[in-house]
Amino acid sequence: MKSSSDALGTRPGSLREACGRAVTDMAREFPEVVVLDADVAGGTGFHHFRSAFPNRFIQCGIAEQNMVAMAAGLADFGYTPVISTYAVFSTMRAVEMVRNSIVLPGMNVKITGSHVGMDAGPDGATHQSVEDIAIMRALPGLIVLSPADANDMRRAVRAMLEHEGPVYLRTGRSPVPDVYTKRDSFSEFRIGEADLLADGRDVCLIGTGVMVSRCLEAQGLLEREGISAAVVNMSSIKPIDDKLLSRLAKTVGAFVTAEDHNIIGGLGSAVAESLSKTTPAVVEMVGLKDTFGESGEPADLATKYHLMPEDVVKAAKRVLERKSNR
Repeated sequence: MKSSSDALGTRPGSLREACGRAVTDMAREFPEVVVLDADVAGGTGFHHFRSAFPNRFIQCGIAEQNMVAMAAGLADFGYTPVISTYAVFSTMRAVEMVRNSIVLPGMNVKITGSHVGMDAGPDGATHQSVEDIAIMRALPGLIVLSPADANDMRRAVRAMLEHEGPVYLRTGRSPVPDVYTKRDSFSEFRIGEADLLADGRDVCLIGTGVMVSRCLEAQGLLEREGISAAVVNMSSIKPIDDKLLSRLAKTVGAFVTAEDHNIIGGLGSAVAESLSKTTPAVVEMVGLKDTFGESGEPADLATKYHLMPEDVVKAAKRVLERKSNR
């Protein structure tokens, strides 16, 4: 599906609320879905499911390892468990159980991780997951998704529930601008395919999660300076869209990746790995520079840690200089 930068709206919605609402809305269509929560439904958006389907909502308490093992057992009996917790807990506290009980045997469990990156804001470094993409991407056969806005989240949730096998879905705490229209939310989300939101000839900006809207803002800033930038929403981080990346490497030849995550092992690493196998190109990465965050408002933290549209613009200029010197 192709969209355009004109789809960028001003009505913010949080990814966590969108995820909880989407699972709830689709629960009758997928009667095998049950939700397992680690006492954080109010903070992950799954309070909607708890209210609508109390008999399919399992409160596991603050015991994430047990919750993950329980989800694997339920999947073995034909249920489709959806795990609700913060990303730091599912990807670190319970990662051994995720690996051995869910991913290794290929259980049909869906893991949702909220409070990621600097978007988690005042909760501070202990709750700001800046490693989750790297950890989950390294688990063989695990799908890793990170939608761009509330409408994209709805598409991704449907794809997640329709997929047979384990999936990790990244959500978020703060409101984000609409990248897609509401009508787009009914279009098909294809795991392993990215969306080219805008064409460009000089540089390609690749965002995931909350950084997609910032890439679109950066595109507008670059356009004012006569720089033509393509914009890609990489909601499917694993598997990644090798074909689109290879095509853009041939036609554009320079990339900026943008993620609310450590640049080590995240989206930037995934893009660089893909290009190294097909069509090598110059890449600049916008993200956390091998550091933890701190407590603060999300916008202030994004500014301090260089995750704003202006930082994407600076990275685009750096990569264009490198491209010209090749």
